[in-house]
Amino acid sequence: MQAVYTASATATGDGRGGHTRSSDGVLDLDLAVPKEMGGPGGAHSNPEQLFAAGYAACFHSALKLVAGKQKITLTDTAITVDVGIGPNGQGGFGLTVAIEAELPGLDEATAQSLLEAAHQVCPYSNATRGNVDVALTVA
Repeated sequence: MQAVYTASATATGDGRGGHTRSSDGVLDLDLAVPKEMGGPGGAHSNPEQLFAAGYAACFHSALKLVAGKQKITLTDTAITVDVGIGPNGQGGFGLTVAIEAELPGLDEATAQSLLEAAHQVCPYSNATRGNVDVALTVA
């Protein structure tokens, strides 16, 4: 594959409790381990939030792409991605992903079909397929 864009970010400090910055400086923030994982939590982000935000935006774009190809007009849509982290039973950690779509005005069958099609197109879905359990639901 020939990349048409490459994002670059650097993490420094204490990993999950450190700092991350994109090469262009647009993303520049402190990180904190969530309270649920034994950290301080608070007003700082964490890797799972960043992954959820990226996946949600990417999946929403994929959804709009496949809907457009099928001549389906989408209005007031939203994609929510929940990313969970926990022990994988092999001494490491794994992720789970739940994608919920708000697709007003579409019947259940059409909405589910669009979700499945977007899941085949989205680069995040393609990257996680076979490695991360992903659940798709229509709100």
